[in-house]
Amino acid sequence: MAGLYDVAEALNVGIIGGGYAGLAAAVKLAECGIPVTVFERAKQLGGRARGVLYNHTQLDNGQHILLGCYRHTLQLIEQVGGNVGRDFLRLPLQLTLHNCFELKAPALPAPLHLLVGLLSAKGLSYTQRISAARFMLAMRRINFLLPYDKVALKLLHEYGQDDQLIRLLWEPICISALNTPAYKASAQVFLNVLRDSLNGSRSDSDMLLPRVDFSTLFPDRAAEYITQHCGQVITSCGVDQIKSIDNEFELVTARGLQRFSHVICAASPSNSARLFGMVPELSNISTQIEALNFQPIYTVYLQYRESVQLPHAILGLDQCFTQWLFDKGRIAGQHGLIAAVISAEGLHQGWEHAELAQEVARELREELGINDVPLWYQVIAEKRATFSCEPELVRPSNTTTLPNLFLAGDFTAGNYPATLEGATMSGIRCAQSILNSGIVS
Repeated sequence: MAGLYDVAEALNVGIIGGGYAGLAAAVKLAECGIPVTVFERAKQLGGRARGVLYNHTQLDNGQHILLGCYRHTLQLIEQVGGNVGRDFLRLPLQLTLHNCFELKAPALPAPLHLLVGLLSAKGLSYTQRISAARFMLAMRRINFLLPYDKVALKLLHEYGQDDQLIRLLWEPICISALNTPAYKASAQVFLNVLRDSLNGSRSDSDMLLPRVDFSTLFPDRAAEYITQHCGQVITSCGVDQIKSIDNEFELVTARGLQRFSHVICAASPSNSARLFGMVPELSNISTQIEALNFQPIYTVYLQYRESVQLPHAILGLDQCFTQWLFDKGRIAGQHGLIAAVISAEGLHQGWEHAELAQEVARELREELGINDVPLWYQVIAEKRATFSCEPELVRPSNTTTLPNLFLAGDFTAGNYPATLEGATMSGIRCAQSILNSGIVS
């Protein structure tokens, strides 16, 4: 045991970025007694999944939905002091597009819950329901693995999914999970999502809607956990350069030079590319990152009087600019607050925020009869919210050509698209590589 302790004491890990990936890595290392220091350029933690305070109201910079199959993220939330049962509104799988489509999974063992849900879905013809069920059964037979990747839309057409069925069922799932339209999206990654969320246990397909903001949900608790385990989390302190010196690393930070045995870069793709671009041995990884395309997510918050509410906690709209609506009153007790989400590319990107808020309010009026004028609005535009998840995409590995330097983030190589679970898993993989190299158990 003393030998293992000595090895752990010899390690000292610097982590660039205080989003879900960086903090996941830090928590796993701190748990094993490894000294870690997290550097976050912004004033608050969370990266692209963070809380935002506006007009005395706690918002998020985007409406993320966790799924029951996100085991790594949910386990870490519990580990740092969260309570999944308390922190989330948990809903069985349901997909509702107002006045045109509804799928609800009954309380049956998997995969019967999905098949019965598909066969009883409202808004589809009998032929379409059978076609959707056959598609899922066909994917099960091939273990959700394709001989080669292609766009999701082509795969769906090959298996007899008609345009209306795609528009009402498969496209909303694809956009929600991959943040990439089906005509561009990777069919294999789409199938990975279907496999893990819809083909596992019944609870895997549950939707978890956070009752607390995303900074509180994990990052702030993780920072306290890391500090309690002899680590440091430093905000408002970016890293300007990584220097490789004698098999160790110096980080040039706003607080001066700091030296580490290992470094995990969990910064945004643009910052990671910038930092790696300054290190000759890492220039090829920088080029890989810079080759990625990105997709936006716009979230439009509309505050109405407290009595205004939606028919469901989460509701989709068909053939509107608004794709998904979240009733924050039903979810988090913020009565009258509605969050409208527009994922992926589209005409809305060219609009002023005031125009976009007016358009969303108009759709709420025409689709749902909400005739009130919003008391206020706030538009949060993440223009590079996720990488565009396209076929045969080359994503950088978590390991690099420099021993003891790792790369984490939802854009790194993995089976998932850009999700919180993908980010969390990348951080855990980097931490595990360090633990394995140090033979720390």
